[in-house]
Amino acid sequence: MRNITDYRRAMLVFAALGLAVIPACSEEDNPLSAAGEELAEQCGLTCPVEGVLEGNASISGVARVDAFFKSVVNFQAKADLTASRINAELAKIRASLDLDANADGAAIVAAIKAKYQLEGDLAVRVQPARCAVSAEATVQAQARCEGEVTPPRASVECQGSCEVEASGSVECEGELECTGTAPELNCTGSCQGSCELAVAAECTGTCHGECDGTCSSENAMGQCNGTCEGQCRGSCELTAGGECSGECRGQCTYKPANAECNGTARCQAMGSASVECEGRCEGEFTPPEASVECQASAKAEASLEVECTPPAIDIGYQFSASADAQTKAEFQAFLVGFRARASAIFAELKRAEVVIAAGAEVSASAESAVSGAIDVALEGETSLKAKIGLGCALGAIPDVATAVTASTQRLQTQVTAAASLSTALSEG
Repeated sequence: MRNITDYRRAMLVFAALGLAVIPACSEEDNPLSAAGEELAEQCGLTCPVEGVLEGNASISGVARVDAFFKSVVNFQAKADLTASRINAELAKIRASLDLDANADGAAIVAAIKAKYQLEGDLAVRVQPARCAVSAEATVQAQARCEGEVTPPRASVECQGSCEVEASGSVECEGELECTGTAPELNCTGSCQGSCELAVAAECTGTCHGECDGTCSSENAMGQCNGTCEGQCRGSCELTAGGECSGECRGQCTYKPANAECNGTARCQAMGSASVECEGRCEGEFTPPEASVECQASAKAEASLEVECTPPAIDIGYQFSASADAQTKAEFQAFLVGFRARASAIFAELKRAEVVIAAGAEVSASAESAVSGAIDVALEGETSLKAKIGLGCALGAIPDVATAVTASTQRLQTQVTAAASLSTALSEG
């Protein structure tokens, strides 16, 4: 038990609400006496010793209210995990360049250029990271809290784009986009993969073949194996996607002439409108109608389980004239790991946006969520234990803001560090 003050606070809260409060297991016991306090604890009529700050979500004993506190505890865990992932990837990059633990993005880029004898700017192209929330996860979280969904449907209103797996006709009230194998390998949108060039053309990725211009790196056969400043003959590797004037041997993202998609269909809501989404929503989403406390916790739970796809990255570079074959080979090996780690960082940065926003929403809805449960309690018969528990929940509301703020600050510290790398790469 925290102390007798918490017990009194619970009593006073319900007295103020006009609820009939029995001080302990029987009216003869005095709750302010040591014996009464001990008896109250034995009867489960006290607030828990540990609260949300210590990672405990069982505050009230009322399922709907504790579902809300669970979303607070889960936010702490997810925010700390995201911060840890960002820090781990940054640490690996710094270690690979023999930099100290506080080196920022500018220092990282400078170290890459110096160690591998690169000149000029790094030409970095990053495919935007995508993060989406599952409609099914939202509905399941709401059902766990509420017991059922009203109305029962596995969909959410999505103000953004809804992504579903498709094979054939797709219903979309907004703008439809498909990602998959291009019809007859002719990609009229963005090709991610190998673009086989029948004739010489510009290549915004890595040119494998002949370069009618300047190539940043060549293989042992004297063929281009890097950035081509000119026309490329052969194949163009578009890791981050781009235009393909030949055959796209990979994924193509395009707008179909009809409503037919094979692969992934993405339905984009127009303007401020929303689309009904039964797949994954990228953007703002609204769960099915629910009680105040369950809607808040369901949205938070779904947001915290957001799925983020690491973006593909193309890095163009130019070796200095003094770079030898060994240095070039070492850089190619370094580039494989660096791309993977930078890609993971960009995905976590996108995830952090969603997690931080979820935390802010949880904190803002704390009072209304707990008060909503008390309103329900006032409408029917509620046990003494539940009344005491709801009083404990009211007393824990300030802890919600404290917990969210602390975890948000820890995550924001790592976001700032990672953002410096993103900025330095974009500046070359």
